[in-house]
Amino acid sequence: MTKSNTNGAAGGRVLRCGAVGVGRMGRHHARVYAEMDGVELVGVVDADEKTARECAEKHGTKAFASERELLSAGVDAVSIASPTTAHRACAEPFLEAGVACLIEKPLAQTTEESEALLAMAERSGACLMVGHIERFNPVMRAMRKAAASEDDPDGREIGQKLLPRFIEVHRVSPMTFRSVDIGVVMDMMIHDLDVVLMLMGGREPDEVQAAGVAIVTEHEDLCNARLTFHLPEGTCVANITASRLAMKTERVARITGENGYIKIDYAAKQGLIIKRTANELQMREVRDQLRAGRDLTDLNWQDLVNIEPLVIDNAEPIVMEIAEFLEAVRSGRRPEIDANAGMANVRTAERIVAEIRGFMGGAEGSPRAKIHVGAGVKPPAPAR
Repeated sequence: MTKSNTNGAAGGRVLRCGAVGVGRMGRHHARVYAEMDGVELVGVVDADEKTARECAEKHGTKAFASERELLSAGVDAVSIASPTTAHRACAEPFLEAGVACLIEKPLAQTTEESEALLAMAERSGACLMVGHIERFNPVMRAMRKAAASEDDPDGREIGQKLLPRFIEVHRVSPMTFRSVDIGVVMDMMIHDLDVVLMLMGGREPDEVQAAGVAIVTEHEDLCNARLTFHLPEGTCVANITASRLAMKTERVARITGENGYIKIDYAAKQGLIIKRTANELQMREVRDQLRAGRDLTDLNWQDLVNIEPLVIDNAEPIVMEIAEFLEAVRSGRRPEIDANAGMANVRTAERIVAEIRGFMGGAEGSPRAKIHVGAGVKPPAPAR
């Protein structure tokens, strides 16, 4: 097997890594650890012994019966890709022992459990990162690159540059019957909550309104949420729709700001950006002509606007995500998506679910179609 050097670990000590939960997502974590330069895949754990054994055989490693056994084998870092409801139980022994953990989104099923995981990591000094993989989608990295500057070479402050005022997101797909132990908010919308809160500089919404529908599962299968942020620079509204009842798959975000417009298609890995500075002259001329009463109906808007396609690379998101995690482990710095960011996402998701739960028969009950548009939930106290 040929090792890659994606994490730039040549010359550093080999990191002993493991994967807990090697189903649909976790098997990719195991694969990347097995192939990455400077990393040894010590072993894998899964509740299904057959799944664990097959994954271990494929990557020339060992299948362990429990997290404790994997811990005893000696690991520096692990990925937790078990079902969301098991995140805390699976991560606890590693965090308490000071082992770095990359926990697949969401961080946990509740804010309370998220806080417990953060507290464990802080006590032991363990690195804790949350796997919100859309941050590492090539189109997202391209969006940041387009906004990069000398002061911000990684484009991390893109929200401050763009000054978003309206964000519209659609993330819909047919029912796959995976992750039916949680609702569509925690399962799918959580991706977009992470991106929106990132654009807001980590700030949580001041107001939340939501509509939800339960059709197949015990939880909401479709949700539309309206998040309002009252920022010093002005108000921003994010309108997010997530559904696992659609007839096709669509993952598109449109971000309109004072300084530009960005459209990103996560699935197609395509995007475009319209910068205000690149169109200021044309817009000024159009405004002047409109004030003068000119008939501009013959103008072609698409010819008038300077549209720049985002330059997309072919890097695999899961590889980039794990590379970021391991670089944080090696350097001792905070990972890009730390526990505080993961907890803010969970807290916002809970506020959305709270808006619709009372009109769906509570947390449990038989599946039924019920729709509720919430009156708005105020934000909690600021995050630590």
